[in-house]
Amino acid sequence: MGTINYFCFKLLIVFTATIPSSPTIPQDLFKAIADLKKELNGVILAHYYQEADIQDIADYIGDSLGLSQQAASTEADVILFAGVHFMAETAKILNPNKLVLLPDINAGCSLADSCPADKFSEFKAQYPDHIVISYINCSAEIKALSDIICTSSNAVKIVQQIPENQSIIFAPDKNLGRYVIEQTGRKMILWDGSCIVHETFSEKKIVQLKVQHPQAEILAHPECETHILRHADYIGSTTALLKYALKSPSSEFIIATESGIIHQMEKDAPEKLFIPAPPEGNCACNECPHMRLNTLEKVYLALKNRTPQIIIPESTRIKALKPIEKMLAMS
Repeated sequence: MGTINYFCFKLLIVFTATIPSSPTIPQDLFKAIADLKKELNGVILAHYYQEADIQDIADYIGDSLGLSQQAASTEADVILFAGVHFMAETAKILNPNKLVLLPDINAGCSLADSCPADKFSEFKAQYPDHIVISYINCSAEIKALSDIICTSSNAVKIVQQIPENQSIIFAPDKNLGRYVIEQTGRKMILWDGSCIVHETFSEKKIVQLKVQHPQAEILAHPECETHILRHADYIGSTTALLKYALKSPSSEFIIATESGIIHQMEKDAPEKLFIPAPPEGNCACNECPHMRLNTLEKVYLALKNRTPQIIIPESTRIKALKPIEKMLAMS
């Protein structure tokens, strides 16, 4: 063997030896996750927007309100939150002494990102006589700057409980805010934030789908834009859309929210047809790219390695806890 080739061969051996070996993933992930969950006295909370396999191994599946209620009442020592960062933060705010895991620490939220705490603090200072009602899809820092938290399930109900002479800032979702204004007749100052998924639906394509399926009902989440909501036969939170579809005598539905909810709809009503509302482009933009960062393999690794953990400064947690507790009491 020549000197150069021998050197390259030795270099290859050294280089190969320094490459970290990939973690061993069990063939039966469902069983492995169940075993770890039992060992840790853990619970898996999953949002409807997670991939089907994660929904199927979850102890509880729900929308933001239901998940918050479950997080507040769980007796588990370890909470694995199959969702996005702000959801896992909420669980940690409610359970400071428990280990809260997020399968992929980069699973963020475009809506939460649209409302940075420093900018919102400046915005809030312009309206000193207003209380702040923030949609739960926001960071712990924004929750700490808020008076009451709400979800799409209870936003209308909470605003209706505020005295009429009390001025309101609603953040961060302007589309949900507009919907609440329409439903309650209240004037509110809106932060200019939005969700990339709920702003991607194509009105033209939805109308075309309706022509192809004239008997189909259009179900829409209130985070959708106004021109989408005006075509809806029913508007509600993710859980409300699911319940409506199951009770409705209709057999076909066009679903204008993140398409992950269709898995539960098809499981609960296999005889019905559920069609995801199409986005403007030819992409899979009706799937949240942040939610889909979580995978079954990452759920297993998070439980096995007890990481990534959600950590919140105690001063922020205490401030953020109060508006969440108000929401739970008012719900």
